[in-house]
Amino acid sequence: MGRRPDIAMSSGRRGSHFGVDATKPVVVRIAGRVSPADVPCLCQELAARLVHSDAAEVICDVGELTHPGLAAVNALARLELTARRRGCRIRLRDARPELRSLLDLVGFGEVVL
Repeated sequence: MGRRPDIAMSSGRRGSHFGVDATKPVVVRIAGRVSPADVPCLCQELAARLVHSDAAEVICDVGELTHPGLAAVNALARLELTARRRGCRIRLRDARPELRSLLDLVGFGEVVL
């Protein structure tokens, strides 16, 4: 089994009882290599962050994703579903052309901008 991807989530720190600023998006940083086994954990972590947030947007920073393969595309699709269930949308930050091409190939390029 490979090394777990580096996953960091953050959000604002003012504006609500739980210390999350509803005007700021939740930021998810995915770095390294994503495997299919990582996807449930990623979704659980995002869902936990969104429970106490009124954010309308989740920014997925994928600039340090080292292997933008189908596992990463699957992770982004599942994260989008997780976010939508809580009234949010996913937006990508620093997506490399290889990842954008894969997203377009599977018809997901317009879903995550």
